Amino acid sequence: MRTIKLALLLLMSSGVLMSAASHAAATDEKDCTAVHMAAPGWTDIEATNAMAGVVLRALGYQQTVQNLSVPITYEGLRKGQIDVFLGNWMPAQAPLVKPFMDAHAFDVVQANLTGAKFTLAVPDYVAAAGVHTFADLTQYAARFGGKIYGIEPGAPANQNIKKMIADKAFGLGDWHVVESSETGMLTQVSRAVREKQWIVFLAWEPHLMNTEFHLTYLSGGDAYFGPNYGGATVNTVARSGFMAQCKNLGRLFRQMTFSVDIENQMIASVLRGKVNADAAARKMLSANPAMLEKWLDGVTTISGASGLQAVRASIGAQ
Repeated sequence: MRTIKLALLLLMSSGVLMSAASHAAATDEKDCTAVHMAAPGWTDIEATNAMAGVVLRALGYQQTVQNLSVPITYEGLRKGQIDVFLGNWMPAQAPLVKPFMDAHAFDVVQANLTGAKFTLAVPDYVAAAGVHTFADLTQYAARFGGKIYGIEPGAPANQNIKKMIADKAFGLGDWHVVESSETGMLTQVSRAVREKQWIVFLAWEPHLMNTEFHLTYLSGGDAYFGPNYGGATVNTVARSGFMAQCKNLGRLFRQMTFSVDIENQMIASVLRGKVNADAAARKMLSANPAMLEKWLDGVTTISGASGLQAVRASIGAQ
């Protein structure tokens, strides 16, 4: 009888433990259902956020994207208000992110894009007139109006330019940065190109500007933008603890990588083709089944079903 009672007690205890474990798992899953991401207003990150969003929604998650400056994004990661950011451009953002990294405010998940670049550029007719390097700029200061066109205030790339000016590097000590949005900067570039005016501005790839304009990237800015014309790696970063807390999402974001070609195609579809970002993302994912399989290897829906099958069904892929 005692043996039977002991067995019953163990069974009941086991049931309580299993119930508690199930409850804990459900609570963790509930905490992970909403994925908070950030967009600094750059078309490349809007493209990658859109592709990520299609996948997340198909898996049963809710993606929210907040339009935030880069410094505010990292502050959001530190405070736990942002879960994932796909736009950690390195080494351009190195000075900005160092205090956050020292404080363990976020984790670097992985490199989601290699082969990118980010530095100053000029239209090809300016290059043809003799401007090929950072050092060439100063002798044509009057033609450039002593201005370098940047992006939104607070952007790390703008800070790099300001430091270059403060250092009086390349004889640019009396120049200044014109800060604007990405759209505002490119509107200014478009106007200058149309009127064959001289302009020097921040340029990067992937971006539609590389096909919209005939531009030349300037060499010699390694100390401020890194070697190989600001050769960059773009990382996925997540708030501290997110990857451990949300393991299924962690697996997805560890496997989610892009290519310069894919991002350029996405950006072209949205900006040139006037296609909705969600529709462009679905088309891109459907056209790249091998990429999708890599992303979703071992990833499930929020209810535990095959993630790959769910996403394929959502985008109409075979």
